[in-house]
Amino acid sequence: MSKQVKAWAATSPGKTEPITLTRRAPDDEDVAIDIKYAGICHSDIHTIRNEWRETTFPLVVGHEIAGVVSAVGKNVTKFKVGDRVGVGCMVNSCRQCQNCHDGEEQYCTSNLVLTYNSKDPKDGTITQGGYSQYIVVDQAFVLSVPESIPLDKAAPLMCAGITMYSPLNHWNAGPGKRVGIIGFGGLGHMGVKLANEPDAFTKLERKFDIIINTVSAEIPLDLYLSCLRRDGTLIQVGAPSDQLRISPHSLYIHRIGVHGSMIGGIAETQKMLDLCGEKLIFPEIETIPASYINEAYERVMKSQVQFRFVIDISTM
Repeated sequence: MSKQVKAWAATSPGKTEPITLTRRAPDDEDVAIDIKYAGICHSDIHTIRNEWRETTFPLVVGHEIAGVVSAVGKNVTKFKVGDRVGVGCMVNSCRQCQNCHDGEEQYCTSNLVLTYNSKDPKDGTITQGGYSQYIVVDQAFVLSVPESIPLDKAAPLMCAGITMYSPLNHWNAGPGKRVGIIGFGGLGHMGVKLANEPDAFTKLERKFDIIINTVSAEIPLDLYLSCLRRDGTLIQVGAPSDQLRISPHSLYIHRIGVHGSMIGGIAETQKMLDLCGEKLIFPEIETIPASYINEAYERVMKSQVQFRFVIDISTM
């Protein structure tokens, strides 16, 4: 049976407001989740403002979801009622293409279904995200949250955490590698302190093997490329609405590479969660009521959060 729940949605480009949302009935493969916390990602802001020109309104955003299982379909084997779980940026894929077979569902070439603003193959509706009390997700795209991770701190790991972990893992960051991070926020619109220090780039010239750019705004990337050693790599994970500008000279003079990276596959995301649970690696968060969402957006845009806003869904 479908279920009506409270949620916050953008009904037109701009701010969110409270609505009543209808969730589909769980099928045999589904997990029903009572959402406890939802993180605010810069992608949520891009989407509700239609800055990527692809938003279907009305829309509930939010893809950093942490909650508790309230029901499972008869074929569900991975989860049971009461389990602590999470949902990230995707809720389905074709499961047939090579990328899906490789455990890289985030790069599905046929039918990647995002947590919000995608067409749900199960009922044909537009997927609605985590700024809501409840969600229904296929078990294959639900993640287990270790007991050692508080649920409010687990929420940002579903996007911010895996978005950083995946490129570090793929490009073999580890002992002997020097890694630089552009942006010092929750993966998004934070001011870059180095940009205000004229001599910083001279001091850091050719110091790093890997630089990850988390900033969702245009910055002088050629300056940051000058900080890479020969054969170094800049990995773009921030998603600005404007195009990036890079001089070819910055690339060929030291055989520099520029790559992009999305989140991670389900298996890799679970590996990241397990590592965070084992090592007690938690994000710094500011928990807010649902009524503060629009103010939180403005503070994100002004870099006035350290480091991730998390919505307490009980306040809906």
